[in-house]
Amino acid sequence: MVISTVWQKSKLFVKGLLIAALVLLLMIPAYFVQELIKEREARQKEAFAEVSSKWAGKQIITGPVLVLPFWQTESEQTVQRVRSKHYAYFLPDNLHVNASVTPQEKYRGIYKVMLYSSKVQVGGSFSEVSPAQLNIAPEDIIWDEAFVKIHISDNKGLNDEVKMTWKDSLLSLSPKSRSDRVSNDALSASLHISSAAELSNAIFSMDLDLNGSEELLFTPVGRLTTVDLSSTWPHPSFIGNSLPQTSSINGNGFHGSWKSMAHSRHFPQQWRDNEFVIADYFPAHTTDSDYASANKTVSITCEAFGTDLYVPVNGYQKTMRSVKYAVLCILLTFVAFFLIETVNKRSVHPVHYALIGLALIMFYTLLLSFSEYTGFNLAYIIASAATVGLIAWFVRGILQSVKLTTVLSVVLVLLYSYVFTILRLQDYALILGSLGLFLTLAVIMHFSKRIQW
Repeated sequence: MVISTVWQKSKLFVKGLLIAALVLLLMIPAYFVQELIKEREARQKEAFAEVSSKWAGKQIITGPVLVLPFWQTESEQTVQRVRSKHYAYFLPDNLHVNASVTPQEKYRGIYKVMLYSSKVQVGGSFSEVSPAQLNIAPEDIIWDEAFVKIHISDNKGLNDEVKMTWKDSLLSLSPKSRSDRVSNDALSASLHISSAAELSNAIFSMDLDLNGSEELLFTPVGRLTTVDLSSTWPHPSFIGNSLPQTSSINGNGFHGSWKSMAHSRHFPQQWRDNEFVIADYFPAHTTDSDYASANKTVSITCEAFGTDLYVPVNGYQKTMRSVKYAVLCILLTFVAFFLIETVNKRSVHPVHYALIGLALIMFYTLLLSFSEYTGFNLAYIIASAATVGLIAWFVRGILQSVKLTTVLSVVLVLLYSYVFTILRLQDYALILGSLGLFLTLAVIMHFSKRIQW
């Protein structure tokens, strides 16, 4: 009799512990769901990399840069002098870029890849080139080896031969092998000059027909650099070292205008050898610390700016965020179910709790699979409706009560609506989550007063 009395008083506590243990055990399949999401996202990235490798990758346009080779005496002896070849780099005084971007959506299986083709007009001038500022004597300059070059991240994206109008000459730029180490894969052309006077007021222009993927950026190499960029893609993300001075975005596309002055950069108008380099640096995917750890010298492309033609709905990221609320959904559902059965003096076996928990986990696999085809929002509605319907059907058979089943179904609908609202309002997720948990605790405290412990 005493044992029976003790059990009656403690069985709710024991059942509560079993339910808590079930919540922890259900975190194991929730972890595997997160791994599945990572695997699917990795496949998406593989598909993107495969398509981009056949089209062209992210693009940064840097240049033109004027290069003057010169001799430098390394040591001087009584009989002979030892000289070595070095390079001096000069940037234009004015640079104007006008680019239009046409987005192209490609598919690799079920995965969408954002590509683009662009028409880029580059123009500007070198007002005056002064090697003396770098302590280079005119007689040490190898004038007949002077050349101009422009760096493009992925030359595979070029649809036509690159030709530059330099003063009255038409230069054909090609990826010739150059011994300077600033950017070995740049497009270059020899200038065939004999003195600095031939570089005064050198006006240049060129047209680029370029393919790329996702990002298009420009390095502000001019003492004054202006960039006008427009596209029919309505979802741009302006990235890089600076934002456009003016921009407009609507359903028909976007337009952005940048203006950059030399004093706002971290590299000069001229330098010697590899004091600075030209290496691809994409600010949306690489941090300054990551780049600095891998490179001893600074790349001038760190100052690049432009746009990312991103796909606004990334189902994998949102699904991953929703899985992080799995413990909250399972716990609140179990608490609601526990209060309903206890207040109404019904007895439900822990195995039933486990099955309901598995149904809650299946919600995320449904969400993941449907979001790959329908988008996240519609997939969330489908997955939540299916999950609520399954649990309502199951609970209806257990409790044999339409009223109690309706109460639990409403709780689930409110719970999934609450989580969806948190996912939509990223900036207010913390305060909304805190308020929701506070109100939930208040409801639990209210109904727990009816339980005879």
